[in-house]
Amino acid sequence: MAGSVPARRTEKGRGHLLDLDAPRRIVADPEKDARDLARVQRWVMSTLAVTTILHLVVGLVVAAVMLDDAPTSSKIGLNVIAGIFGAFAVAVGRAIHGKRIVSPWLLLAVVPTAVGLWLTFG
Repeated sequence: MAGSVPARRTEKGRGHLLDLDAPRRIVADPEKDARDLARVQRWVMSTLAVTTILHLVVGLVVAAVMLDDAPTSSKIGLNVIAGIFGAFAVAVGRAIHGKRIVSPWLLLAVVPTAVGLWLTFG
């Protein structure tokens, strides 16, 4: 029975080291593997960029809502700036994926401005 246990299991705590009896798997198609990795990297990068910019958008809307003694034009201005940054977030996400920047998706920039104005004056 002791002969059926793999050599790397006999020494407890050393399973993470190189095992010469079980060599590393060779990738059959390295180009496909590189393409898959690049696609995942693009998605991670675009997700990080868009969510970071959207945090700025939410901060601008919250600032517009929290201004008490400010003129109405300041509140509207902050909401419009939030919409501009919302358009920038969409454009950055599309640019990272290599898509056309000018597209109907840019209409999503109206959403932060509309929500911000509704929260500010509603």
